[in-house]
Amino acid sequence: MRINQSNIDSVDFAKGDDLLPAIVQHALSGEILMQGYMNADALQQTLDTQQVTFFSRSKQRLWTKGESSGNTLALVSVHTDCDQDSLLVLVKPTGPTCHLGTRSCFSDAQSQPMLQRLMDIIESRRGAPVDSSYTASLFAEGVKRAAQKVGEEGVEVALAAAAGDDKELLNESADLLYHLMVTLAARDLSLNDVLEVLHQRHQS
Repeated sequence: MRINQSNIDSVDFAKGDDLLPAIVQHALSGEILMQGYMNADALQQTLDTQQVTFFSRSKQRLWTKGESSGNTLALVSVHTDCDQDSLLVLVKPTGPTCHLGTRSCFSDAQSQPMLQRLMDIIESRRGAPVDSSYTASLFAEGVKRAAQKVGEEGVEVALAAAAGDDKELLNESADLLYHLMVTLAARDLSLNDVLEVLHQRHQS
């Protein structure tokens, strides 16, 4: 259930001795960024300010993420689970979330959503030796070559769909998505920027 000012009392803080776990997830990529804890005041302040605020167990006070580092978490929405005793907080982060300087406190690459892992791999190939990977060679050839591949793969997707060849459609769709991501990266953009456009359209 999505939590707002009108139904905040439905959250069952009593089950957690007035302190509930709050899982923070990137609203666009789906990546899990961190876990904190919220009491009723922290949740209320989060809704009021639209900046994620926790109850710090070490400081024994409310703590707004980024209050010293500037690496804030802009609230998109808050949801409870089926028992109303844990919180899922969807955010758009500014800067790294972890105090160690990583994007997520769960820094193991295998814990990341597949598309985020692919974005990271593609970005890591930028500037690498041309003969080290196909991706590096695409970057070296420039954005026009990557964009050309998007066009070619788009045609292949359309042909496979029209032919009713599901296996080929899936393979060509994977190729199209990969080349689109390389093209975006070559323009210093990412799939998250595309998802942001979709997010804004959905809100309007």
